[in-house]
Amino acid sequence: VQKANEIDVKGFVKNRSDGSVYIEVEAEPELIEQFVCWCRKGPSSSRIDDIRVCDIPFNHYTDFTIR
Repeated sequence: VQKANEIDVKGFVKNRSDGSVYIEVEAEPELIEQFVCWCRKGPSSSRIDDIRVCDIPFNHYTDFTIR
């Protein structure tokens, strides 16, 4: 949430029962790319095994939240 707000992407993040994390974001393409690059590293306490990126319909998010 902190990183999303820092670079001004909108959407949400949620933990899944299998231990994975699901994120939807909306922003200008360059901001999304910046956010995805950060996600590839993640916070220092995280372990990133795989990232999948795909296009989704625009949902008009107004902020970035945890669900």
